[in-house]
Amino acid sequence: MKEKTSITLSKDVITQVDRLAGSEESRSAFIERVLRRYMRERKRAALNARDLVRINRAADRLNREAAEILEYQAFDATKPAE
Repeated sequence: MKEKTSITLSKDVITQVDRLAGSEESRSAFIERVLRRYMRERKRAALNARDLVRINRAADRLNREAAEILEYQAFDATKPAE
C-alpha cells in the first residue's frame, strides 16, 4: 500500500530527478527506487561491518595462537637433542 507524502526539494535536484527518471518513470517511482536501493546498501554495509568485526576478532585469536605455537617451537629448538 502506498501513502502520499510531500517533500520539498531544490530545483536542481528536481531537474536531475526528471532527467534521470526520463519519460518512462515518474518522479515518485524514481525516488522510491533510489531510496530502496540506498536502504538496501545501508543494511548490507551494516552487515558487512558486523561481519568484519567478527572476522577480525577471530583473526586476532588465531594470530595469538599461532604466535604462541611459534614461540614454543623456537624455545623447544634451543634444547639439545638427546
